Amino acid sequence: MSYLLDTDIVSNTIKKQPSAALLDRLAAVPRAEQFTSVITLGEMWYGALCSPNAERIRNRIETDVLPRLNVVDFDVDAAAAYANARFELESRGTPVAEADLRIAAIALARGFTLVTGNIRHFARVPGLRVENWL
Repeated sequence: MSYLLDTDIVSNTIKKQPSAALLDRLAAVPRAEQFTSVITLGEMWYGALCSPNAERIRNRIETDVLPRLNVVDFDVDAAAAYANARFELESRGTPVAEADLRIAAIALARGFTLVTGNIRHFARVPGLRVENWL
């Protein structure tokens, strides 16, 4: 099984004191099964720009995150999954934030389980498998 790591999960790994439970779980899953999205990288780089520790955070992303995770794009299959999920969610009156819906669509399109600390938020996305490793 392959996993798409959400922004809160990836950013937790570069905190001064990351979650021990998260680090244990990541160590137990082969790296070939660990992915993150270009959407998450964009959110992390934006977060770095907003931080007084921007240079340190950017360095951690480049030295600790990028070499360790497989990065997946938002592609044609993800676009179709996005459209279907957005239509369903908006029809029910339960939309999801744009970036989060794109992350969910990537997971749906590739058959990944999304790993996030925000289970309740992502659980609304039809067909999306979610786990919380925090």
